[in-house]
Amino acid sequence: MTWMLHGLLGVGGAALAVVAWPVANGALQAQKADAAFFEFRTGEQVQLGQAEAAMATLDRAVAADPVAGRRLGRAEMLLAAALTPSLGASEEQRSRWLKQSQADLEFGLANAPARGVAWAQLAAARQAIDGPSAKAVAALMMSIDTAPMMEALWPSRLRLILDNQQFFTPQERARIGAYVVTNWRASSDRLWVAEVIRSPLDELFVRYYLRDEPEAQEELTRWLTHLKRK
Repeated sequence: MTWMLHGLLGVGGAALAVVAWPVANGALQAQKADAAFFEFRTGEQVQLGQAEAAMATLDRAVAADPVAGRRLGRAEMLLAAALTPSLGASEEQRSRWLKQSQADLEFGLANAPARGVAWAQLAAARQAIDGPSAKAVAALMMSIDTAPMMEALWPSRLRLILDNQQFFTPQERARIGAYVVTNWRASSDRLWVAEVIRSPLDELFVRYYLRDEPEAQEELTRWLTHLKRK
């Protein structure tokens, strides 16, 4: 009985090593892209060659361990690179990255749907590829549903809301209005709301959503005036 147990442990250990190697290799490859991820996330200057090298390591990570998390990680890198004009990528490169990012996000979210950040990324990818649309709105609404109070997403979501106004159904617009008010109330510093506004039409929509919020109109005016003076 003892020798059988030892044998099973040996076989089990060997099998575990075989199974675990793709996971470990995928993690090792993905880790090599950490520097580029950090620089994109913190707004540092990233060079085109650095981004391309990071993508190559993420391609190897996905090939070694093609699970949802790996695909979502690659999607984030591809989307960040495609949406960074200062990177100097060609339009053909940007288009290819956006399409691969969208495919990775759709695959990853089908297998791991409770990812509010990834849903927001999918909304941004769809908008970048096809312009504002009902499909971008669908991904945006899923992002809000899965992670409504993730503060880091509030500015990018508000930008997507303003860009896709014409594609909201009346029911979605009512939900969006309540969401914008919730963000406003939960914010200790509301400068970010003014920073997202790019046009008089944007301002009109934000003021509409905040129409019943006490003193919101006056405060928004102060923030907008503050930005104009900078």
